[in-house]
Amino acid sequence: MRRLSIFILLLSAIFIVDAYATGDNIVIADFNNTSLTNNLNGEIGTWESDPEDEAQWVRAALDNAVRRGESGSSLKVEYSVNSPGNAVNGFWTQLRYLDATGYDHFEFWVKGDGKKGYTSVFKIEFKKFQKDPEGHDETIKASYIVKGVTSDWQKFSIPMNVMNGILDWRDIKELVITFEKKRVDKPEGVLHFDDFAFVKTGNPGAKITDTVPHRRKKTPQELSPEEFARFIIKRLKGFPKEVFVVKKEFSEDGKEFLMELAKDIWKFFDNIVDQEYHLPLDNIGFSENATVSDETLVGDYTNITNVGLYLMCLVSAYDLNFITREEAIERIGLTLDAIEKLEKYKGFPYNYYDITIFQRTSNFISFVDSGWLAAGIVVAGGAFPGEVGERCRRMLDKMDFSFFYDEIEGHMYHGFYTNINYYSEYRYGAFYTEPRAISYLAIGKGDVPRKHWFMLARTFPETWPWQTQMPKERKLKHYLGSPVEGGYYIYEDIKFVPSWGGSMFEALMPTLIIKEKELATKGLGLNDERHAKIQIKYALEELGYPVFGMSSSSVPGGGYSEYGAKPLGMKGYKSGVITPHATFLALEFAPRECIANLRKMLKLYNAYGEYGFYDAIDVKTGKVSTKYLCLDQAMSFIALNNYLNDGAIRKRFHSDPIAKNVEELLKVEDFFN
Repeated sequence: MRRLSIFILLLSAIFIVDAYATGDNIVIADFNNTSLTNNLNGEIGTWESDPEDEAQWVRAALDNAVRRGESGSSLKVEYSVNSPGNAVNGFWTQLRYLDATGYDHFEFWVKGDGKKGYTSVFKIEFKKFQKDPEGHDETIKASYIVKGVTSDWQKFSIPMNVMNGILDWRDIKELVITFEKKRVDKPEGVLHFDDFAFVKTGNPGAKITDTVPHRRKKTPQELSPEEFARFIIKRLKGFPKEVFVVKKEFSEDGKEFLMELAKDIWKFFDNIVDQEYHLPLDNIGFSENATVSDETLVGDYTNITNVGLYLMCLVSAYDLNFITREEAIERIGLTLDAIEKLEKYKGFPYNYYDITIFQRTSNFISFVDSGWLAAGIVVAGGAFPGEVGERCRRMLDKMDFSFFYDEIEGHMYHGFYTNINYYSEYRYGAFYTEPRAISYLAIGKGDVPRKHWFMLARTFPETWPWQTQMPKERKLKHYLGSPVEGGYYIYEDIKFVPSWGGSMFEALMPTLIIKEKELATKGLGLNDERHAKIQIKYALEELGYPVFGMSSSSVPGGGYSEYGAKPLGMKGYKSGVITPHATFLALEFAPRECIANLRKMLKLYNAYGEYGFYDAIDVKTGKVSTKYLCLDQAMSFIALNNYLNDGAIRKRFHSDPIAKNVEELLKVEDFFN
């Protein structure tokens, strides 16, 4: 009987959709029913973020006195977010897992009440479920900020491609209208809505997955993969001669051992740089059972984080006496030349560029990646102020990070898609993650207010039930005049503020440039030390691995994925793969354990090549990802320089007023008091 009931329910939903689908449209709600339901027989209701806050409220009802046509009704929504708190409310309607893939625009009519007042701006959202990598349901959203509502009926037509949080428009669960105290331009009022519809116009517009056409050919004629790899290699200064280096002898002295590792890692940045455009390649890789000349993979592109970190690597090579001051200045100058010539949008470079034709391959402007480029420019200017300092300052002045700032949420957007002229759906809301370094830089530049630092979540509230654990002592604190919700997690009696996924780079990549250990002794610096400690305990003791160090990396066997110590994350990534760069990042917080871990990797796995450790090791099978990633090599090399040279890169970064002037942000906070 249950199966029959479900079948009848699904069949009735199909009939309802067909009944309101006319040509290229499907009207999901025309509000001409006698009950408060939509045309899909889905319920309509209202919601409040804090039901106990009596100062905010919202009501929805059919209104046949205000309508667009001669008959029927409209939906009347009365709202108030006129509350001392950050009130948020709205209404919703169930779409009963609608398949909207055949349409390209969402349309509706709206007007404000001229007498009672109304907001001219609000947010519209669609929601659906999808499976996360571990098979659990998670809600994803696609939203759009509606602006320009008047007291006359007005039709809004929103390209579905612009609502970029959803790429697959099957199984749409819900439509939501949201009124936020921070966003509305009138805290209470009345709006009328009519004729919500999905429409096929035949003109969907650009989408975020669109590729950028090449302006010219990469090579005069088509080449096979092997021939193309050789073509790229000819553009480089050098390339490995063999895949594995199994007979290399290392010093028993810890610092000498690390210096030898650094010398090998430096070979990547000395060689795997395009000699025409002076930008580092993203990656190189080899078949595990092949020679260098056979089945070689050479990434013919770069990412702007790579470029920023490459500048720091050139400074590090000078610090470590691998290159002269003159060579460092010359190479930095050539790379700055290339950066200045890159195609940009509002002063920011695109996220990816083809090395061979010096052309962007992305429509995306990334907050975090732009920030690491800016950080590299700061470090280069701090290292050689007389030679490139003024040039670096001019480049930084053109990058205004307020472009990424959402003043309503107080968070940074992931980025901006230039082809759809709209921001990405998601923002960076968790504090203890990699983007905090770029938030620090943006505040230091004066592009965004200091309160942004404290609007990032140290922990999420208990109303977010998907967390790996509920936070303890999540109480309101005040620092520098800004409120912040505190709280922490606990692992084996160790208190810590969680990252998003529990990976080492989320926790410790910012320490490449920020003096967290030195200045944030009760906050970030203490938390860094505890994350390193827990990563070690979790891998060696709880999982029983012979080595530790989990972070996003290559996947042995192919691909790239997120890995971490699940208890350390709010969401928590999977385990299973160890990446050497995680150990290098933790060097300053657990040096004895990290040096021993690196030696253990050398002993247990055939994972070392001419340019140092390969990117990742599957600890269960011993399989190695025989790839070098520019990002992971750079984190390793910069971390080694910081450890061997008393925080040299951090000192360069903090010598600039951008970092120096906001050190108070680091000093003031106490995570566990």
